[in-house]
Amino acid sequence: MFLTLTKQNIESLLVLCQDGNQLAQLEVYNRYQRAMYNTALRIVKDIAEAEDVMQESFLTAFQKLDTYKGEASFGAWLKRIVVNNSIAQFRKAQRISTVSDENIPLAADEANDGLDAEDYAQVQVSQLMETMNELHHSYRQILSLHFVEGFDYEEICQIMDISYANCRTMISRAKESLRKKLIIHHE
Repeated sequence: MFLTLTKQNIESLLVLCQDGNQLAQLEVYNRYQRAMYNTALRIVKDIAEAEDVMQESFLTAFQKLDTYKGEASFGAWLKRIVVNNSIAQFRKAQRISTVSDENIPLAADEANDGLDAEDYAQVQVSQLMETMNELHHSYRQILSLHFVEGFDYEEICQIMDISYANCRTMISRAKESLRKKLIIHHE
């Protein structure tokens, strides 16, 4: 039976998972675990914590599979669980105090606030990621969500529980900080 599960589409597997089929759950886990682990690791920055977050996220997903409506791909739905759990774990580990909206003024001009396509083209991805790791954790986190994970501003606001204005400002400042660090590395 396991060999046939590897050829089934995800929707068929999810139906089996809802019925408690452990082989189907294992197949779903095998298909998504590497990507979900990498997502968690980018946020929590600890191998053991990323593994824990990933496994907890799969347990949560299997328990709440009845809430999956198919509006987004299963991978995107699962990734959101992983990102939310990763951020919660990161905050718990770092005891982050959240920044209130009143303490961050709005960006004056977002159009000129950071790296444009030409700047990105000139920087190798590995150097960019290394430089991102040098940023303050909140900047690194928000840029990872936006550029690496591909979330838009509204999604980041929901994930990080911040206002739209705060999100725009944080991304603007994070891009500027990254741009400055990249300039320093190129000199």
